[in-house]
Amino acid sequence: MRFGTKAIHAGQEPDPTTGAIMTPIYQTSTYVQESPGVHKGYAYARGKNPTRVALERCLAELENAKHGLCFSSGMGAADAIIKLLVPGDEVIATDDLYGGSYRMFTKVFAKYGIVFHFVDMHDFDLLEKTVNEKTKMLWVETPTNPMMKIIDIERCVALAKKHHLISVIDNTFASPYLQNPLDMNADIVMHSATKYLNGHSDVVMGALCTNDDNLYEQLAFIANSCGATPGPQDSFLVLRGLKTLHVRMERHCSNGVVVANFLANHPKVEKVYWPGFPSHPNHEVAKKQMRDFGGMISFSLKGDRFEDASTLAQNVHVFSLAESLGGVESLLGHPASMTHASIPKAEREKSGITDSLLRLSVGIEDAEDLIEDLTNALNAI
Repeated sequence: MRFGTKAIHAGQEPDPTTGAIMTPIYQTSTYVQESPGVHKGYAYARGKNPTRVALERCLAELENAKHGLCFSSGMGAADAIIKLLVPGDEVIATDDLYGGSYRMFTKVFAKYGIVFHFVDMHDFDLLEKTVNEKTKMLWVETPTNPMMKIIDIERCVALAKKHHLISVIDNTFASPYLQNPLDMNADIVMHSATKYLNGHSDVVMGALCTNDDNLYEQLAFIANSCGATPGPQDSFLVLRGLKTLHVRMERHCSNGVVVANFLANHPKVEKVYWPGFPSHPNHEVAKKQMRDFGGMISFSLKGDRFEDASTLAQNVHVFSLAESLGGVESLLGHPASMTHASIPKAEREKSGITDSLLRLSVGIEDAEDLIEDLTNALNAI
């Protein structure tokens, strides 16, 4: 079954009672048991809910996985992964990392004795040298947030296998439409399902997919025990959103090409970060492991002044100044003061997050309106 067909049908059957083509919202906290301890696979909704199970099966098929798990947020999913570890274990993570992940690693789990190393994963010699006997996990974002670095998944996974590490790929920016890390032998794929998977800016959710039965059992135990599980209404909305993932991603990608090229040729723009450019440092890797280059773009302004970035952000009208990404509407964010504000300024600047850097989530509006909006905002500087 091909991707678009799976997005619409995978994991779902008509309701056996009514024939409803859409998966029902099973708005219940508990389930009647036939006798003590004997039930039809459902006992309490924190553990399993039929609406959520349908979503998890659909996500698993889209990622070519045996197992899917959903969480109440992307950070809930990330939290469950780190709980696979014990005090003293070490994690090597991408140096250009989502600010929320960095904050959780350094402000929450570091207190419990888990050590995190943030490494430029373009430098495989450095990456290998960072591995030691305590290293247990390799945490990769690609494309990275917000600098749009492309990390070679196959090489990272090979290194992880060599050293018996759990490989985790954050696939939020690409979505399973653009890349499938499990096909490259990664152990766990994670998503902020809030973003492209749902696609309508009306749900907060996280997701994990894996082919490893043991990892799935551990993660499912953590999800049930710790309780970061989503409700049926949110599960229904993401399931609905997935039905258009392929057509939305096609438009995100085609609009991304137009916006990236416009910015690259604008006299007030210093640099554009987008993996579709042949000049991108890992463009060839992106071509190898992605089916297209997506609608996430970052760019910096000449002079690198926060005031200019602020002026531009306040003068867009089709784009909206907001957190998050991956919805049908176009969003603009200022990473240094928004998504990555929790990272110290010196650390931000090391990875290229300057005062004028702006991140775009290019939506599915008419491309001409997006260009006109950016033109007017840039003229305001």
